Amino acid sequence: MRGSIAAPDEKPRQQISTLKRFLRYLRPYRKEVPTALILVSIGAATQAIGPFLIGWSIDNLIVRGNLPGLLMMLGILALIYLLGVQAIRGQILRVGWIMQRLLAQLRQDIFVKIQSLPLSFFDQSEAGDLMSRLLNDVSTVNQAFGQTIAQMLGNLFSIVGIIIAMLFINLQLGLLSNLVVPLMIFTTGLFARWARTRFRVTRQTIGELSTKLEEDIGSVREAQAFNRVSLNIEEFEQLNAANRDANIEAVAITAAFLPSIDFLNTLATAGVLAYGGYLAVTGAATVGVVTAFLLYVQQFFRPIQILSQFYTQAQSAFAGLERIFLLLDEPSKLQDAIDAIEMPPMRGEVTFETVTFGYTSSQCVLNGVSLHAKPGQMIALVGPTGAGKSTIINLILRFYDVTGGAVKIDGIDVRTVTQASLRRPIGIVLQDTVLFSGSVAENIAFGNPHATQADIEAAAQVANVHEFITTLPQGYATLLGERGASLSQGQRQLMSIARAVLIDPRILILDEATSSIDTRTEALVQSAIARLLEGRTSFVIAHRLSTVTQADQVLVVQQGEIVEHGTHAELVAQQGVYANLYALQLGQRSEVNVMTNL
Repeated sequence: MRGSIAAPDEKPRQQISTLKRFLRYLRPYRKEVPTALILVSIGAATQAIGPFLIGWSIDNLIVRGNLPGLLMMLGILALIYLLGVQAIRGQILRVGWIMQRLLAQLRQDIFVKIQSLPLSFFDQSEAGDLMSRLLNDVSTVNQAFGQTIAQMLGNLFSIVGIIIAMLFINLQLGLLSNLVVPLMIFTTGLFARWARTRFRVTRQTIGELSTKLEEDIGSVREAQAFNRVSLNIEEFEQLNAANRDANIEAVAITAAFLPSIDFLNTLATAGVLAYGGYLAVTGAATVGVVTAFLLYVQQFFRPIQILSQFYTQAQSAFAGLERIFLLLDEPSKLQDAIDAIEMPPMRGEVTFETVTFGYTSSQCVLNGVSLHAKPGQMIALVGPTGAGKSTIINLILRFYDVTGGAVKIDGIDVRTVTQASLRRPIGIVLQDTVLFSGSVAENIAFGNPHATQADIEAAAQVANVHEFITTLPQGYATLLGERGASLSQGQRQLMSIARAVLIDPRILILDEATSSIDTRTEALVQSAIARLLEGRTSFVIAHRLSTVTQADQVLVVQQGEIVEHGTHAELVAQQGVYANLYALQLGQRSEVNVMTNL
């Protein structure tokens, strides 16, 4: 799958390392851990002492007909088990409280990491797979650790207490009862290795399934328009089947594992009953001791069964943790320099000094590009698709770092300032406007969330969208659907302009902001843009050359180089590439002539 970060085939030692890293999230709650462990110890102790007292009561109270003593012992047992119930309840609440906060922090770290990764990462990654890590993988970890970790700790302590009690009561029976433990450990390890491989596949396939689902839901309109619905269904069915088969294989391992543990449990019980019965008949052990051992064997294997089942389930969680930590370890190539400074108040002078750049080492997108924009100038970027126009914009914002040369703003290399301070005074109005599932006011204030209502309305008036907003059912409080689907392209574009107005940028970037809208709306957008451009340095990517005739500089970009530059009038007079493009759009030259010049 394109862009997925596949988890390596980890060995047990690496898995232990993964677990240690996960447990580091316990550090903020280390003061809470001792309380939880004390409650776990109390719960384990109450379970371990019960069979001993029952066996003692058989030999010393029931056999001797001591009814008052038996009634007193029943009361003591009731109090002990009541204490155990409360301790177990407390440990589940306490450990659950810790684990849910731990998992919430893990989700937060994943989200922060995703937000901080450079655009080059997202060029090769898919949103569905990243969402799967944040939601599905963390949910799997939650199911394995968040909901059962308290029970697992209690069972682990119970096993230790039961082993000590059995060896203390009768060493021979205690050793016999534990003969199956090595077999159980071997069986658990064997099944765990099989399960780890299968569950890793389930995590990968659910990531692919999430990616497919996210893509197809977001492109339902295109799928129906291009009659691709049946093909999309078929592709989804294949991915769904792959995920189904992976889960079936994992379930099959679990289905074979649990009966194996049950068989060992039965074997140990039979051994205790046979040898314990022999000891009782020969007088080497009392009936109470044998009874206590039978109870201990049942108690001993019940937590082992739970632990074994947890261990198998944990393989899915480990597979999820592997994917999560691979994402968290993804290097952030565009980190601020250690000595990065805050960008001083920006004037808007932009300089490219022989800039070269490629998205990959084998792909050169810009080759020796130099340009100089004075504060307040409008710079138009024109040229064929794929020429490098958007790349120039991306380098101004430092979404990527140059391969060679330098990009400077007000004489300062953009790599020497913090990214936040660099981008704060830069506004963007893109061709594909992105709106969010919030209110109109929240969308306009996206870049300035502390703006007042008056500021928001003022920005909307500059963008020629205030009157439209007032016609909405709740005005500025009207909630928009996902990506503003209920609005027209022009309305979304005007809101995008209002968003840019509100941050009062010193540098403005416009990427074909008037495409795909009707003539009347285009007039509103052009009027709003004209107001927005006043006194600001601007870079305008335009395919309709009629929109850039007033630019201070027109840069013709072709195959990663600036092949022509000048004003509109100067370039038309040169009768070069720009003149041919302009003539074509006016219908004065044939497309053949233009393509020949390109």
